[in-house]
Amino acid sequence: MVLEERAGCVRFRVRVKPRASKTRIVWVREGVLEVAIAAPPVDGAANSELICLLAAALERGKSAIEIVSGEGSRSKLLSIAGLTPAELVAKLNPQPFGKGPGQQH
Repeated sequence: MVLEERAGCVRFRVRVKPRASKTRIVWVREGVLEVAIAAPPVDGAANSELICLLAAALERGKSAIEIVSGEGSRSKLLSIAGLTPAELVAKLNPQPFGKGPGQQH
């Protein structure tokens, strides 16, 4: 996953797959965190669910997570306040990164 540290925040790209069977962090592919979201991409529901998922996974308040760009797109740039890149990776480490579809998690 490609991480950028800027002004006390960590930025990274996320690719969202709305209307999934369940909300979960899927894997990292081509440097981008892939996330499945159960909510549809209507009225910001998928964005809200993405922020709630990452807030729980990163043990941060929802206000610490900002969608910098891509609010209306599946590809987003996120900024997380109060974490270093190493802390972000450590908190997401239990997730099944590096596994592709059909591979055992």
